[in-house]
Amino acid sequence: MTEGRVLALDLGTVRVGVALSDPTRRFAQPLDVLPAQENWIQRVRELVVTHQVTLVLVGLPTRTDGTAGPEVERVRGWTEELRQGIPQVPIQFYDERFTTRIAQQALLAGDVSRKGRKQRVDKVAAAVLLQGFLDGGCTGGRSS
Repeated sequence: MTEGRVLALDLGTVRVGVALSDPTRRFAQPLDVLPAQENWIQRVRELVVTHQVTLVLVGLPTRTDGTAGPEVERVRGWTEELRQGIPQVPIQFYDERFTTRIAQQALLAGDVSRKGRKQRVDKVAAAVLLQGFLDGGCTGGRSS
């Protein structure tokens, strides 16, 4: 298994959920929620440096049947901008189907208030995405 921290991003039109792995790539933890309208790429660049990230994982919002919709093209476009901002770190896509739903269910099970869920769901979804990648042996498993 490759080592080094992985930073996972759940790119939304309003918010960007961020999660981070431990250096041995066994555990994911929610890290932050960034406003998508602001310069989130600069903040990601700072996180990459601060946490010595060796891979950035971007959730690809494929449809439930596995096909690509307009959201996939939007994410791919933002990812190209991100590649220019952090050329030293590889970026990989990973299928993010159902991660937000799983995150919402986990927050509900944890009895998190409605307001608390809204503030946390994106970073928890990024952590669900990242943990799926890590559990798959960091080989991509469901990547595209």
